[in-house]
Amino acid sequence: MSEQALLDALADAYGIDSEYCDIWGHRHTTSLETQRAILVAMGVPAATEEDLQRELAEHRDRPWRAACDPVLVVRNNAADVRWSFRLPAEEEEESSVRVRWEIRDEGGRLCHKAEGAPSLRPAESRVVDGRRHIRLELPLPLGLEIGYYDLAAYAVTPKRFIDGALRLIVVPDQCYVPPSFLEGGKTWGLALQLYALRSARNWGIGDFSDLAQVVEWAASDLKAGIVGLNPLHALKNSRPYHISPYAPDSRFYLNMLYVDVEQIPDYQESVEARQWVEGGAGCSTLQALRADDMVDYDGVAAAKQAILEICFASFQEKHFSPSHEGTGPQPITERARAFQRYVREEGEPLEHFALFQVLTEAMRREHPDVWVWHEWPEGYCDLKSPAVAAFGASHPSRIRFYKYVQWVVSEQLRQVAERARALGMPIGLFHDLALGSDRSGADAWIFQGLFVLGADCGCPPDAFSPEGQNWSFPPVNPHRLRETGYRMFVDLLRHNLRFGGALRIDHVMALFRLFWIPRGLPASAGAYVRYPVEDLLGILALESIRHQALIVGEDLGTVPDEVRDRLGAACVLSYRVLYFERWDDGTEKPPSAYPAQALAVVTTHDLPTLAGFWAGQDIEARARVGSYPNNTAKRGAWEERFRDKLRIWNALKTEHLLPAGLPDDLAAVPVMTPELCAAIHTYLARTPSWVVLAALDDVVGEVAQMNLPGTLDEYPNWSRKVSIALESLRADPRPKALASSLGALRPLQ
Repeated sequence: MSEQALLDALADAYGIDSEYCDIWGHRHTTSLETQRAILVAMGVPAATEEDLQRELAEHRDRPWRAACDPVLVVRNNAADVRWSFRLPAEEEEESSVRVRWEIRDEGGRLCHKAEGAPSLRPAESRVVDGRRHIRLELPLPLGLEIGYYDLAAYAVTPKRFIDGALRLIVVPDQCYVPPSFLEGGKTWGLALQLYALRSARNWGIGDFSDLAQVVEWAASDLKAGIVGLNPLHALKNSRPYHISPYAPDSRFYLNMLYVDVEQIPDYQESVEARQWVEGGAGCSTLQALRADDMVDYDGVAAAKQAILEICFASFQEKHFSPSHEGTGPQPITERARAFQRYVREEGEPLEHFALFQVLTEAMRREHPDVWVWHEWPEGYCDLKSPAVAAFGASHPSRIRFYKYVQWVVSEQLRQVAERARALGMPIGLFHDLALGSDRSGADAWIFQGLFVLGADCGCPPDAFSPEGQNWSFPPVNPHRLRETGYRMFVDLLRHNLRFGGALRIDHVMALFRLFWIPRGLPASAGAYVRYPVEDLLGILALESIRHQALIVGEDLGTVPDEVRDRLGAACVLSYRVLYFERWDDGTEKPPSAYPAQALAVVTTHDLPTLAGFWAGQDIEARARVGSYPNNTAKRGAWEERFRDKLRIWNALKTEHLLPAGLPDDLAAVPVMTPELCAAIHTYLARTPSWVVLAALDDVVGEVAQMNLPGTLDEYPNWSRKVSIALESLRADPRPKALASSLGALRPLQ
């Protein structure tokens, strides 16, 4: 076999696609350089022909060195499922092999016990490390409920004893769907960026008390069934690199900026905290933060951190007894016991997250020029090192503080989610799970064995990014993910499903394949890496059923038809954007052409608002940051925008939705009106799609978009506040008019 053939074979064994087709149908072949670089990033030596031969053999033999596979994901309706047990055995031993196994559920309860009789016939045999091995296929019992199981097994032969363990995951075929949708029901709701909410009482950023008001208003006054949110993941909250909700510090925990500090019981009990907030310096600080038209992440973080520390000190003093000889503070109130339960239930993930926060503080003090954990002193980069263990042991109180912060934040979000359910919203809160996390953040530090730090995620060239995109966060190694029983994926879903009725999976195609870009190479030199989609979809369906949560897959961009077909079969809703829903000739698709199993929106956080789209504000914004090489390109963008608007205009005409009183000539309508906005959303509401969302920005006529992709500090991404205060929204006629139109087509059930 030639070196090229060896490299192709090894790359394929590790899931690296040899080619892909871009959005225009052009075929791209993965280069030798890219294949080698991705393999090396995975930890697979591939520099020489000898490396390739050795690693191919190792890849083939590795499963045979373990008695059991690390994990087996099976459908709960499968009629005949078998699992494999491997062991060294000569031919003369085969007839005497005896295998015993038992299966226990998540609570440790024994639910099945069996024995494979002698004279089992091997399904396969192989010589590994100079010894003959056999693989036996053994039956799984029928009727196991969906869930997670531990299978323990051992085999006995006249010469040896071999034991092994397997994580068994029994999954459903489909994700949860509310019964009302299956019976023909549909709903609508509001989508908002929580940080952008403006109110008279918040601290310069939208918080969970603001969200609670939105939920009350949306459910009671507007009769909406769902409130969509930006990702609420934990951020570093420092400009300009660490404010994007789609590049979080951790996807497991929440951004502490969303807590309403004044609603924490410990704030009410703390004279010191109230004095700061109500006193001169604190009052003027908060007034300035509220008055700013942009979210001052650094300022808000400093203010909330200071008061949270005071609240924590009061909590420790009033709800715990003092530490005694290494026992640590002991709870003396029910509030303290609730905190202890939270910490116990969260377990190691919370311990590691809090430890990372404290380590980051210490490293910034001691090494002010070091900004990423990769450059910390030797010993602190590894979670399992003695240095990190010693550090954690010497900072117990500070680690407890960060656990406390996550507790109070999650409690407030839980209360909002419960209120949405109590108000009868059929879905309630709709959360957003970002595709990845910052390579300098907590997740990358904690899960170094799973993240591939020698590569970035991105996408191949398309109409919006002719050179491709590099999103600058590391991909998860699919092989390591499987070897660890998908535990991180399960935990990630649980953390993001527990406070709402729906979850959007950003870039859902990553369940199938993800575009990897070796560090140092351009995005155009990337390649797709395959993921164990059937296992991941099954686990997603399992957690969706357990949490009674609808799943929406963001399937924009270069998405093959077979991907959407498979997602549809799993009852993952498609994500349909009005701007993109066109026929091949460019005309808008009519409402009837939209799929039922979908969530439909006009625009997204990465696209212009409806008013901005109509006025071409995004074109002017891109011109200001130098996105167009010359005036001719800019003029072309304006001409294309007019054609886009004309397509929407004509589609509204066809549906008899153009508001009365508008001129017949589109050119005479240069700005978006509330009536035209309502008509466009009514167009979407006529689709069979189960869910339609109206962005709050569009409802109140915001012109500037929230994020201008491809920019960092050239544009105020993720910072603009909604121009109208929350207190004024209830009296604003625009939301009421829109709700009347959409509610007539999608009444709250």
